[in-house]
Amino acid sequence: MTAAAPPEPDPTVVLYPLEMRQDRDEWIVGRQGNDQVVALPEIGINALRLLAEGRTVGQTRGALRQDTGRDLDVEAFAESLAAAGLVAAIGTRRFETAPVPVSLPRLRQHHVRWVLAPILHVALLAVPVAGLVAVVLRGRSLPTWDDLVWARLGTVNLLVQSLAAWCLIGLHELAHLVTARAAGVAGRVRLGTRLQFLVAQTEVSGIWLKGRRARLTVYLSGLAVDAAVWGGCLLALAAGADSPLLPVVAMTLVTSFANQCLVFMRTDLYFVAQDLTGCRNLYGDAGAWLRHLGARLLGRASRDPLAGRRPGERRMLKAYAAGAVAGSIACVFVGLRLLLDVTWPLLARSGHRLLTDTDPLLWLDALVTVLLLTGLQVLWARLWWRRHGPRVRRAVRAARR
Repeated sequence: MTAAAPPEPDPTVVLYPLEMRQDRDEWIVGRQGNDQVVALPEIGINALRLLAEGRTVGQTRGALRQDTGRDLDVEAFAESLAAAGLVAAIGTRRFETAPVPVSLPRLRQHHVRWVLAPILHVALLAVPVAGLVAVVLRGRSLPTWDDLVWARLGTVNLLVQSLAAWCLIGLHELAHLVTARAAGVAGRVRLGTRLQFLVAQTEVSGIWLKGRRARLTVYLSGLAVDAAVWGGCLLALAAGADSPLLPVVAMTLVTSFANQCLVFMRTDLYFVAQDLTGCRNLYGDAGAWLRHLGARLLGRASRDPLAGRRPGERRMLKAYAAGAVAGSIACVFVGLRLLLDVTWPLLARSGHRLLTDTDPLLWLDALVTVLLLTGLQVLWARLWWRRHGPRVRRAVRAARR
């Protein structure tokens, strides 16, 4: 964002094309292609409409004072909108924002609008039901964890499951991206980390500007596609298909369903819960409350960030905060046990084989295992540092002062 000239005495404000929707007693305002949305009270939305009509800052302030009897600092209001990326210009000052990267930019809304059709959603949800019914009627057993170890060589099992998992993750995120695009939200897919997990995520901040049906459709689209693929595997098994890949895919999806229940890691079900409970930033507000508790425990002055919230919202945020602390501790504990009890011993054994084994097949098995495990760890570390590195550097500089 750049400022080209000093502010004028009574400038006009040029807004970017904005979208807005009412949310209880406030308005959610933003624009597609911008990461930030803001919540405005009724007087704020009135000021925004007057500015959009071409009124100057002073004229808008006077009109609001005349209509409501309240004196709003419209200049500061316009500056805050500019900071949120919603203003193109204030007087002669121009505000330019860098375009947000978009995944599959050639995919347009009219290409995929059909994915919002309710009949398609019913058909998708019918697939897992049909799969379960078919398995029961044919007397076939459901896939189990043992089906993941189907090949003689551990590397083959590892590679096949990893490949299946990444393909399914790609399909899951593609579902989010396509449904968001159908709703008029660009979105982008990127890799990231949550606790010790390496994750793919689709950023669709613009979906906040759409209606609840569109929001829930986008949030649940990945799970719906997962369920349809899982049901398709069951249907194929019930029909007599004998590929070891079908149980591998089905059990990988079972793991994915279980992970979605970890709402403290902002999974798809987290956004569903956040939307249905009316909490606008469940993760951020719960974190602020935990930091407040930490400050109080250390004897520092701190204002309760939940003081002005509705009683139901406060209870929800506190319950989420408690669950997030317990869940995060459990996840980190399990992650450390897996690292120490499984990953490191497996790496050590494979490294020993690389140095001592003369069997070409076992040597290749060890090499692939080392490359796969270290590659995933390095990728996780790089993504983690890209997100948290600046914060770590600031903390180190502060500690040295």
